[in-house]
Amino acid sequence: MSALNGSRRRVGALVVASSLAVAGAATLIARPADAASTDVLITEVYGGGGNSGAPYTNDFVELTNNGSAPVDVSGWSIQYASAAGTSWQVTKLTGSIAPGAVYLVQEGGGATGQPMPTPNVTGTIPMSATAGKVALVTSQTALACGSGCHADPAVRDYVGFGTANDSETAPAPGLSNTTSAARANPKQDTDNNSADFVAGNPSPGTLTGGPAEPPVDAKIHDIQGAAHRSPLEGKRVGNVTGVVTAKGSNGFWFQDTQPDDNPATSEGVFVFTSSAPTVSVGDALSVEATVAEFRPGGSGGTTNLTTTELTNAKITVTGTAPVPAPTIVGPGGRVPPSTVIDDDSNGDVEKTSTAFDPANDGLDFWESLEGMWIGINQPEVTGPTSSYRELSVVPAGSGVRTVRGGILLQKTDSNPERILLDDVLTPIPDAKTGDKLAGTVTGVVDYSFGNFKFLPTTTPTVIDGGVQREVTRPSSPAQLSVATFNVENLDPSDGDAKFDGLAQAVVHNLASPDVLGLEEVQDNDGAVNSGTTAADKTLNMLVAAIAKAGGPKYAWREIDPVNNAEGGEPGGNIRVAFLYRTDKPLTFVDTPGGGSTTATTIVTDHAGRPHLSSSPGRVDPANPAWAATRVPLAGEFKWHGQTVFVVVNHFSSKGGDDPLWGRFQPPVQSSAPKRHEQAAAVRSFVDQILAKDKGANIVVLGDLNDFDWSQTADILVGSGNTALVDLPRTLPLKERYSYVFEGNSQILDQILVSQNLRPTAQYDVVHMNAEFPDQISDHDPQVVKLTPLPSWVR
Repeated sequence: MSALNGSRRRVGALVVASSLAVAGAATLIARPADAASTDVLITEVYGGGGNSGAPYTNDFVELTNNGSAPVDVSGWSIQYASAAGTSWQVTKLTGSIAPGAVYLVQEGGGATGQPMPTPNVTGTIPMSATAGKVALVTSQTALACGSGCHADPAVRDYVGFGTANDSETAPAPGLSNTTSAARANPKQDTDNNSADFVAGNPSPGTLTGGPAEPPVDAKIHDIQGAAHRSPLEGKRVGNVTGVVTAKGSNGFWFQDTQPDDNPATSEGVFVFTSSAPTVSVGDALSVEATVAEFRPGGSGGTTNLTTTELTNAKITVTGTAPVPAPTIVGPGGRVPPSTVIDDDSNGDVEKTSTAFDPANDGLDFWESLEGMWIGINQPEVTGPTSSYRELSVVPAGSGVRTVRGGILLQKTDSNPERILLDDVLTPIPDAKTGDKLAGTVTGVVDYSFGNFKFLPTTTPTVIDGGVQREVTRPSSPAQLSVATFNVENLDPSDGDAKFDGLAQAVVHNLASPDVLGLEEVQDNDGAVNSGTTAADKTLNMLVAAIAKAGGPKYAWREIDPVNNAEGGEPGGNIRVAFLYRTDKPLTFVDTPGGGSTTATTIVTDHAGRPHLSSSPGRVDPANPAWAATRVPLAGEFKWHGQTVFVVVNHFSSKGGDDPLWGRFQPPVQSSAPKRHEQAAAVRSFVDQILAKDKGANIVVLGDLNDFDWSQTADILVGSGNTALVDLPRTLPLKERYSYVFEGNSQILDQILVSQNLRPTAQYDVVHMNAEFPDQISDHDPQVVKLTPLPSWVR
């Protein structure tokens, strides 16, 4: 299973935290008037840290000392209350603040965004992203007031923001997951939060604002530059002209109608307004603003590229003008690179001084169009609309295409032609691999969550490509059919619809295979973290659903894992398991002794033939390679009297790897070494069987979470006369996929067989899930039909 964390550029649900009661209230003493602080001030407040779309993982409060001498803040505190709250939470301060220095107080947070700069003090207060009250207090006793705290004599500085019921004169602007309130001039305190603070990009530990330098006249292409970061970053620019091409909920895109002759410099840019912009599409503008680089949060966090934007803008509408004709991407226009995402950085593309090469590098190609109004004629869909309403498309002429219209991920081709439609500006329709979108689809180019995004302004119309769910051919009476199927976190709480859908897939699409290796079977109460590890209810429900769907009677075998020790959804205890038919000349050899921490080994009978010491049994469970990962399950079967060993696997996921389109190139696959260790452990187990019988019938299958061309697969295959046959590698290139991730068709699930089984093997990846938006699982199952023969025949 693979998942994307869901949010959008500066939109999405806001997480609002309630304050908690803190004991030890101070006595409120009214004072006649606020006195503007001459030394330590609150200069920035941010409460969206770690939320959906957040640029930083934590909330924070920033202080600075505008005085001429150090100020000792030991015994002081930062305190927070909700917008209408009377209960204050306290973070104690320590140390001193030198003149002109910034003091950073880190508060509560979450998983989304890049890490904070090193704070001076770390607290745990979960601040609201939108509205609240922050006080700098010269004691560490919690305030005990509601709407008059700004006047408490212990309060050195005070900021109410959003709908706060207390502030200095009037509250600072309402905020969001992506905006903070910062002083327009960090050296100025008028005791009016509304006048002193503006909403903008969070900048922890860095003072912004202050007396403005004269803006530098610039064109949009000067701002964008031929690079991933603006050459004018941090500078104030003026007389930036263009016409509005698209509007979002908190900003707009505009584009110069008089471009330069350099295709490496984008002519469009995003203007961040924090709230709904008042301009209209077609307005001609002159803008004065600060150039900033915004790093989207979410999945990827610090590995995401930044996007160039204009903030704190003064916008002048000078008239109206036609929206520029879209820059066509694809045939007849700018054709993206065909194989290379980046081949000349070898590190952080934002810092390394490498060539910016849009003609060769996909990363640079799409960067050169960042913020621009583009069009793709009849985009071709290479993957289904995701649950996050993202849809992968390529221009005509892209390749290598799969037999059903996808685009194949290869070792030397990551498909830089690909871009994801996203629903930031308009709904994205359901579509499947092989479909097309009608006409020329137009929109602006953006970036988030480790991918360049194409944001249409009108919902595209889908042209049905006619791709249907596949059905495999039934096996003959002489053939043993063995399948693998990742059932995506299956547990009883999924309800009848999922169990019935899987049952239909087993009976109809897979033609009721004799042996079925399952991955991602959860325990009886699923994600409830109850300590339950048994999965008998889950498996019995699936067996019953198969029978209800008209299928044969199946039995199952599995071994419960150690609670919460093998990865997956916390509390779910996913594991691998076997189903097998009871109406065929097939039996499961039950040999007692297996357990969650007990390894099955290879023993021999009186004739020297190998058997499992326990069946079902786990493969090398004490090996550190399986830490936080599913331990493989081995089973011994008899088919027409012939012994067949089957090992079902679910190796470690790719979670934590750098994104293909991230700032670090080439991407680091941090998860790969663990899969290499896991492949070596299974390979060693296979070698132990073959050492006893070089003609043993062995099937190794499952979700290996790695590609057919990967080192993981190479290790598992082995070499020489004991090498396993990796069946995906036997398929024509255009058929080698079982999974579609962000529009890339790829192999993650594999079946490997011992060499003696190769001559009779009939292998089929059954494409019925991964290419469709209405999936019963995110993986395609696959099946091999075999004719195991006695060793004397072999």
